[in-house]
Amino acid sequence: MRCIAITNQKGGSGKTTTAVNLAAALGEKKRRVLVMDLDPQCSATSWFGIKNTDKGIFRAFVENGNVIDIISQTNVPNVEVVPASPWLVGAEKALAGEVGAETILRRQVRNLPTDRWEYLLIDCPPALGILTVNALAAAGEVLVPVEAHVLALEGLAQLLQTIDVVKERLNPELTICGILVCRVDRRTRHAQEVVEQLQSRFGELVYKTVIRENVRLAECPSFGKPITLYDSRSYGAQDYRALAVEIIRQERGRE
Repeated sequence: MRCIAITNQKGGSGKTTTAVNLAAALGEKKRRVLVMDLDPQCSATSWFGIKNTDKGIFRAFVENGNVIDIISQTNVPNVEVVPASPWLVGAEKALAGEVGAETILRRQVRNLPTDRWEYLLIDCPPALGILTVNALAAAGEVLVPVEAHVLALEGLAQLLQTIDVVKERLNPELTICGILVCRVDRRTRHAQEVVEQLQSRFGELVYKTVIRENVRLAECPSFGKPITLYDSRSYGAQDYRALAVEIIRQERGRE
């Protein structure tokens, strides 16, 4: 099972959009996917139309609950979810000073049945706190969504430093599977310049697929559907399907 943390501490970079829609696109390709929502805003959870989550994954962090017991079914083929809840707001305080707090999620992930899913996608909160560190300690790979804006490049440097620290201290196997450029407005030169800067600096780490600005992609959370179900022919659906193909191609190098 590939465990991929989708993270960027900058809000609006496309983390949840990528977690939900990549999961759906992988599901279309017959890959079984578990999405884990670590964001107290519960955006991925509500996007899949899941309600009444009680405390969700907060139980696994603070109350010794088991992730396997809180998994929810979705209406998206081959996709299941570990829901979040607003209780996660209190996770930082609840875990402060607890020995081994950074590796709680890693222990939970190791207890998951590895033959039930091909992918675990972790939707991280927009902060480099204890929840994100847990995700990086548990994951084998990191997918970094980056908004096609020059200011986003500064935050990327900080995130890469954090990944290096986690790799050194907690998870030496952690790698970056790719940098995904999101919210690309093809009508502007600025967006293309950002894409070119990223490609020049990071080379093959930058996915060939970019996620274009798309009104239908912005609409679909309100309807509780990923873009592949909401508007299958839209640019958003095309882009996330293309990303899924790139992600699946990487499987060959990990066999």
